[in-house]
Amino acid sequence: MLFSSIPFLFYFLPAVMIVYFLAPWKLKNAVLLLFSLIFYGWGEPKYLFLMIGSILAYYGCGLAMERWPNRKKLWMWLSVALGAALLGIFKYADFFIGSFNAVTGLSVPLLRLALPIGISFYTFQCLSYTIDVYRGNVPAQHNLLSFGAYVCLFPQLIAGPIVRYVDVARELNDRRHTLEGFTLGLRRFLVGLGKKVLIADGLALFIEHFRAAQAPSVLFYWLYALAFSLHIYFDFSGYSDMAIGLGRILGFRFLENFNYPYLSKSVTEFWRRWHMSLGSWFRDYVYIPLGGSRVSKVRWVLNILAVWMLTGLWHGASWNFVVWGLIFAVLLLAEKWLPWLKKLGSIYVLPVVMLSFVVFNAADLGAAVHEIGAMFGLAGLPLVTVETLYYLRSFAPLFVMAMVGATPIVRDTCRRIENTAIGAVLEIAMMAGLLIVCTAYLVDGSFSPFLYFRF
Repeated sequence: MLFSSIPFLFYFLPAVMIVYFLAPWKLKNAVLLLFSLIFYGWGEPKYLFLMIGSILAYYGCGLAMERWPNRKKLWMWLSVALGAALLGIFKYADFFIGSFNAVTGLSVPLLRLALPIGISFYTFQCLSYTIDVYRGNVPAQHNLLSFGAYVCLFPQLIAGPIVRYVDVARELNDRRHTLEGFTLGLRRFLVGLGKKVLIADGLALFIEHFRAAQAPSVLFYWLYALAFSLHIYFDFSGYSDMAIGLGRILGFRFLENFNYPYLSKSVTEFWRRWHMSLGSWFRDYVYIPLGGSRVSKVRWVLNILAVWMLTGLWHGASWNFVVWGLIFAVLLLAEKWLPWLKKLGSIYVLPVVMLSFVVFNAADLGAAVHEIGAMFGLAGLPLVTVETLYYLRSFAPLFVMAMVGATPIVRDTCRRIENTAIGAVLEIAMMAGLLIVCTAYLVDGSFSPFLYFRF
């Protein structure tokens, strides 16, 4: 079930709100758990057992660490092994088997298992719980319903942000519901819905036209790189906005996941602004435990390479994702050793980010090499064609809207409107208009899943 769908907006979400707010406090987590399982089962009924099994296993590991503190390291490593096994079997098995076959010339049969939606997100959340219990950052959760609600909380279940248990532990047991929180959450949700439906889906349509182009050109490839870079930002940040907004309505304060990354003056800064929940997860649970920067220079370089290879693999079981991660590892190391790179600012950051996303979205490494080569005139294509100019003219307003929307201009303008005498009335009118327009697009449009569902 998609947030940006008629069934979710007008059936599922109203039902959740009515039951949740009518339920007494002691039953609210049970209501969230029930509806979250329905939400997940709507699209992945056969993998509900996997999620329920994960909840029971990680819940048990937390209790075991508390019950037998002298063996808590064992239970922590068992939880890590479980997470690695789940991801290894369902997400990476065919990738490794295929790579093994390519190297050895053998024909080991692939498992061909369907990838459970959101498995990377909820597995990382479970791991953050057991690791933090092991470290003594939080006590083990004794209420199974509350722990289950945390793991499969539907606002952020299948596309993030990655919510750590330590950040919501208090709110699972004691959270406030206010009219202000409900209003702010609803506004944030509608803004995210608009980013997804009005901008991300429009850019996805441009990308479809590019893929089907009869007369591609160098300019068309660059426009594609720009379109996908903006598409993935508005698609994922739009989902994060909706998740954060729904969380606020329900009394949870999820941490931010994006902070206008395309304003970054360096790649280092870009990754402090982009998918912040993933970056901080790898920093705290992989990079620092490996020794971080407090090791020899060679070991530090290996730590960086390992973290970014894992970051690439987290996004998908393909070599282009591995290369994509390693590209950023090299760029981050280069910025440490060549400080003058940062002085180039956006002139350097935006092109390399766009090129990296071409690698990210390519079908495989061969396709990535071809597409980047075409961008630099190495594919024998003309600089521009009539078809390219047609689509440029058709989508120019959307490109301008997206580029402006990727800056704080819209946010700051809305804040100034809020401070006027009729700000509240205008805000209500704008939000209502946004919901009506998005609904019209959804009724008239086609299915467009969130890109990060596959992770």
